[in-house]
Amino acid sequence: MKFNIFVAQKEHKSYVDVILSTIAEAAKVRGTGIAKRSPEYILSKIEEGKAILALQDDVFAGFCYIETWGHDKYVANSGLIVVDDYRGHGLAKAIKSKAFDLSRERFPDAKIFGLTTGLAVMKINSDLGYRPVTFSELTDDENFWKGCKTCVNYDILLRTERRHCLCTGMLFDPSRIKPVKEANNSKSKKGLKSKWNTIKKSVFQLNRNNTINGIKKVTAFL
Repeated sequence: MKFNIFVAQKEHKSYVDVILSTIAEAAKVRGTGIAKRSPEYILSKIEEGKAILALQDDVFAGFCYIETWGHDKYVANSGLIVVDDYRGHGLAKAIKSKAFDLSRERFPDAKIFGLTTGLAVMKINSDLGYRPVTFSELTDDENFWKGCKTCVNYDILLRTERRHCLCTGMLFDPSRIKPVKEANNSKSKKGLKSKWNTIKKSVFQLNRNNTINGIKKVTAFL
């Protein structure tokens, strides 16, 4: 099954209603927290070029959007959703990857993060280079956390003084990426060290075998 996955433009605003209804339906089925978004908010993401849309022909298949926080120091990839009929085709991963690429392209120095309760999304994030973190490592932008108010689990977030909730926080930090040359040098050093250890083991084993054989010969002579 082929999908068209792209950055949505103004001409795609007609998909706003089906995006919202799909998100709402998923929240009911999963019974876990999915923050609600208004039609105006989703429309603004499309108009700003911050929304990823997936279509199967012209039929809505999936969605995700990005948003910046803390004066562009953080980028959140949020609202990932895939229509039930199109699950099992790797679409969620493809959409998430497209949103990740868009985030890196538009905000290369920003830390990319997300909150999720889904194991599948955690796996996708991990493959992209995210790591689980405490909420204290995420943005402290109050406007971001206000978005959690519409989540059914918001009371947990309040009771724990925003230290944790049912969601897992995951973060991609571009400053942790080693330059290609440095990474190659690191791999080269590891390769040389591994080869050296192998040689030392071989020499040790050879000397050991020679010693044992020598002892056997002496014992036989005696």
